[in-house]
Amino acid sequence: MNVILFDTPDARQKLLPFTYTRPLAQIRVGILTIAQKWEHWLETSVSYSTEPYLAQKFPARVHQDNVFVLGNVCPDASLVKAIKNLSFGQVLVYNEQVIASRQAMVGYNQAFTGQPVAYTQPLTQVNRNWDIFKLNGAQIKEDFTLLTSGRKSQPIADPYTKTYNSEQIFIEEGAQLKDATLNAEKGPIYIGKNAHIDEGAIIRGPFALLENSTVNAQARMRGDITIGPWCKVGGEVSNSVLFGYSNKGHDGFLGNSVLGEWCNIGADTNTSNLKNNYDLVKVWDYEKQGFLNTGEQFCGLMMGDHSKCGINTMFNTGTVVGVAANVFGAGFPRTFIPSFSWGGAAGFTTFKLPKVFEMAYTTMQRRHGDFNQVEKEILTKVFELEANYRTWENN
Repeated sequence: MNVILFDTPDARQKLLPFTYTRPLAQIRVGILTIAQKWEHWLETSVSYSTEPYLAQKFPARVHQDNVFVLGNVCPDASLVKAIKNLSFGQVLVYNEQVIASRQAMVGYNQAFTGQPVAYTQPLTQVNRNWDIFKLNGAQIKEDFTLLTSGRKSQPIADPYTKTYNSEQIFIEEGAQLKDATLNAEKGPIYIGKNAHIDEGAIIRGPFALLENSTVNAQARMRGDITIGPWCKVGGEVSNSVLFGYSNKGHDGFLGNSVLGEWCNIGADTNTSNLKNNYDLVKVWDYEKQGFLNTGEQFCGLMMGDHSKCGINTMFNTGTVVGVAANVFGAGFPRTFIPSFSWGGAAGFTTFKLPKVFEMAYTTMQRRHGDFNQVEKEILTKVFELEANYRTWENN
């Protein structure tokens, strides 16, 4: 089976700024990215049909007979069975939305044609940025079963680490824990290869710490949290997802938030995830070109790849930060910070591409990443796409 995970412009628009730098299926929710979930369920590798400027990094692998799956849909047993049962030329449709098709190659954003097959079972789909943290706890549970079924956890060698409901705790090879508390009574805890949990850290499930990541000493992880690979996390975190290669290493609160890759949160930075009047949170929406009511009472920070903030930064409820922004200074910055912004509450200038490239090269080198020409071209394209939001450039 040749599986191609496809994007649609509409879905990509709703999940900006994260989809500026990745296909839909590269979004991490639960322990795994959506693409990794499909690879586990279908026992095959996948490729992507996405925006042309991302295609060199995320290419499509084309055969005469391909199975296309919508990239923001998470697999489950029922959906996988329906997709495997598709005959060549059939299209799986859910509420008038194409979610899968088996056919020859279709170009990006071209219509799928063929015999429609209705799919009527419940569907888990990441439609908006806040869905990432809303679905995260349930997806950790699903992925935990997927990854650990029939396997035996490594033992916890440290005699001072305390566990609750240890049957729902899985430790991969090379992970190290010291004097930590792991409570899996409300959901599983997954500790990836060569991950570290330092002295005094308190972990509550559902929780996932992926390979080569660290929870620093005395950190408080309050549940429904995913820390992607090569991250460092400290302070207090609740119901949040770090895609990978990002740091929130110091004291400060991060709640109901999503951080992309190669981000850094300065010491004592805090995010508000609840308005003082308990009202529903509005966030900047790229599709609406304005602020959209999320329908959520809890919503914190959405930060795109390569963005950073300085020490003691204060993010208001429902703040959206684009790609490669550098936020610093006293006071609350605006709640929509465009990509390649430099500044804070006192105002912004443009973070120029040469300086962004220098920062990205240094940042990625520290985690064995390769900031190559392809990465430069992607950031250059995003710089162009976001130009109209940097209104100060026109003044």
